[in-house]
Amino acid sequence: MWTTQNIPDLDGKQVLVTGGNSGIGYEMGLALYKAGATVTIAGRDDRKLSQAAKAIKEVADKGTIETAVLNLANLAQVKQFAQDYISTHARLDILINNAGVMMPPQSLTDDGYELQFGTNFLGHFALTGHLYTLLKQTKGARVVTLSSGAYKWATGIDYDNLRSKKSYDPVREYGISKLADMLFALELQRKMDHVGADLYSLAAHPGIVRTGLQRHIDATALNTYNDVMEPWQGALPALFAATSPEAVKGGYYGPDGEKELTGYPAPAFINETAANRAEAETLWAYAEKETGVSFENE
Repeated sequence: MWTTQNIPDLDGKQVLVTGGNSGIGYEMGLALYKAGATVTIAGRDDRKLSQAAKAIKEVADKGTIETAVLNLANLAQVKQFAQDYISTHARLDILINNAGVMMPPQSLTDDGYELQFGTNFLGHFALTGHLYTLLKQTKGARVVTLSSGAYKWATGIDYDNLRSKKSYDPVREYGISKLADMLFALELQRKMDHVGADLYSLAAHPGIVRTGLQRHIDATALNTYNDVMEPWQGALPALFAATSPEAVKGGYYGPDGEKELTGYPAPAFINETAANRAEAETLWAYAEKETGVSFENE
C-alpha cells in the first residue's frame, strides 16, 4: 500500500501544481512540501492561494511554498505565466497538470473554447509546451496530467464542436476533455522518447473523491457510491506518478479498488481509444494550431 510516507526526499526539487489551492491539488502541494520540495501552487484566485499556502506552512515546515496566479482558460495568460516562471526558476522537476472544471453550465474560455476542453486539456497543453525548455534541461523531470475514469465515456473527439457551436452536453464534454488529457500524456511520452529526452510523461486519476470539483453535480449522484474518498487519498495516484521510482514512463495510475473507484495507487486501465496513436497525433496537431505552441520550438 503506497502512501505519502513512501515519497522520497525532494530537497532541492522544484514542483508546480496547477489547481493547488484546494481539493486534491492542495493535498499534492502539502505532501510535496512536506517532502522538502520547493512547491509553487498555481490557481485563479490569489486570496485562496495565499490561504492555502498559509495552511500548508502551518502543517509542516520542511520545504518552500510559493503561489502564482494562473488562468488556464486564457491562453495569453498561460504564456505569460510560463515566461514569468522560467525567468525565476532554473529547473522544473515535477509539473502536475491538476486544475480542472467538471460539468459546468455551458461556458466558454476567454479564447472561445468549450470550458472543460479549454481548461482541462488545452490550457495544460499550452502550459506544458511553454515550460518544455525548462523541463528538458531538468534531468528526469516528470509531467503528470490528471485524467479521470470518465475518459472512457468518450469514443472520440468532435473537432467541429470544441467551441460548442453544435450542441453542449456537460457529461459528454467532460469525458472528451479527460480523453484529451489521456491522449496528450501518452503522446508526450512518445515524442520525448523519439528525441531521446530524459523526461517522464504520466497520467493519473483520483477515483471517486469528494471535492469542490463536483460543485455542479447533484450531491445525490455522489451518494450512490458506497465509498467516496477524502482528497488526501485521491491525491495519491498523482503523487505516486510524480515521485515513485516504480512509476514508469507513459504510465497511468489510479486507485486499486473495484472499478478503480477507491483504494491506493496502482496501474490503471488504458483503453484502445486512449492508446490510439492516430487519434493522439490528430489532437496534437489541433492543439498546436489552436494554441500556437510547438514543443519542438520551445
